[in-house]
Amino acid sequence: MEMKFARRVLDMSRCHVMGVLNVTPDSFSDGGRFNQLDMALFRARQMVSDGAAFIDVGGESTRPGAASVSVQEELDRVCPVVEAISRELDAIVSVDTSTPAVMTQAVELGAGLVNDVRALQRDGALAAAATAGVPVCIMHIQGEPKTMQDRPEYQNVMREVGEFLSQRVRVAVQAGVCAENIILDPGFGFGKKLEHNLRLLASLEQLRALGHPLLVGMSRKSMLGNITGRDVDERLPASLAAATISAMKGASIIRVHDVRETIDAVKVATAVKEAD
Repeated sequence: MEMKFARRVLDMSRCHVMGVLNVTPDSFSDGGRFNQLDMALFRARQMVSDGAAFIDVGGESTRPGAASVSVQEELDRVCPVVEAISRELDAIVSVDTSTPAVMTQAVELGAGLVNDVRALQRDGALAAAATAGVPVCIMHIQGEPKTMQDRPEYQNVMREVGEFLSQRVRVAVQAGVCAENIILDPGFGFGKKLEHNLRLLASLEQLRALGHPLLVGMSRKSMLGNITGRDVDERLPASLAAATISAMKGASIIRVHDVRETIDAVKVATAVKEAD
């Protein structure tokens, strides 16, 4: 279960925490707070100090209704941050992108993981991921981020998500991506109603049976607001509950905004699993 991310090797049978670093003006939770290089690096240092194994740098908001971003604008947002973190901090830099040019340049600057919410479906993304040679996370999404929450429907969400991910794994491997370098993400909140998200979380271990490590991201998302009635900046307890359940059910990476608190939750979940 070891996986090599650029300069670091991690045991993926254990659960690791990924800190979210949105270098965008319009992300749903922290848009505009870290879109200057000095503030982004300050935030990355803080998350690494809190225990994050990964820093996930994103330059294109994927919230419902988000505006599109040009390739050059995404490069300008992401690349200086990736380079600075790779140079200065002991963490794996993940690049949250669907854009082939951003994948390529970010990996050249030190990124150790490509995290693509569109599952390598943009033109050129498969080739870019295969050439990069680093692990890649393939996420399930129904539709496109801008319209994904309009009317998501499933006959059987577990089966359909599993089939989509399996199909994208086959396509990626055929394109030259190493099967041992693939991570899967069920895509909580991406083209899914609350009932779909809850079913996926309740049966998360079924997706682990596909044979690849799982990355999950529910931190501060609207699904938690729908359950609790809390605004986005009041969803820490719900986010920790979701992270704990994910760790208990076998997630290898949990993507969060609140690293320090999630590290503690993961430690408790891990201790319980190891005592079982």
